Amino acid sequence: MRDRWTKEELKATIDVYLQMHTLQQQGQSCNKKAFYRMLSEQFGRSEKAYEYRMQNISYIYLLHDRDWVEGLKPAKNVGRNVTSAIEEILAELENRPFNEEVPFEAQVDSYRQKQRKSLPEGIREPKSSFGKIVKYERSPEVKGWVLDRANGQCEMCKVPAPFKTKSGKDYLEVHHLIRLADGGPDIVDNCVALCPNCHRKLHYSSETQQLTQTLLDNLHT
Repeated sequence: MRDRWTKEELKATIDVYLQMHTLQQQGQSCNKKAFYRMLSEQFGRSEKAYEYRMQNISYIYLLHDRDWVEGLKPAKNVGRNVTSAIEEILAELENRPFNEEVPFEAQVDSYRQKQRKSLPEGIREPKSSFGKIVKYERSPEVKGWVLDRANGQCEMCKVPAPFKTKSGKDYLEVHHLIRLADGGPDIVDNCVALCPNCHRKLHYSSETQQLTQTLLDNLHT
């Protein structure tokens, strides 16, 4: 059995997944096993391996908040490099930009599933990169820790998250109290998990400074 997936094999698998997804959107049925068999004969891997890899592709769809192929429930057990490779090929085949948030959010999910004993160190001086927009280095461990700390409740208004995502998680947004653009660190003690309403309030309210200081004080008590 082959272990390493080449780009050619991964691209062929994703291309088949896209064909299946198109058939689903058109209301047509498709024989998944026939597709698995075709790939198996072409590349010499088991049919089950292609089914599972397509579940990984469904997970990437989930991270995009897109509907995946029915019967191929998202499987999250996919490494960082493979996540990036799948997203890169999907972007190429769909003629769209690579979404850097996809591998980042996959790392957040992976971290939240692990048992951990110590506070993540985070990034005290996040590096920035310049393109059409300025991007800052972030720690997926910090985001995962903050979401777990909130336990499904907004850390400002103390109200439960307004809804659950397609993956069944409570929807909260992680906010840096001292902005990264202002030299703030990407660490647990500078982040809060907020409902969308409170997040907007912190950005646009006339009370932003007072609310921010209160949250900072709460984190350090």
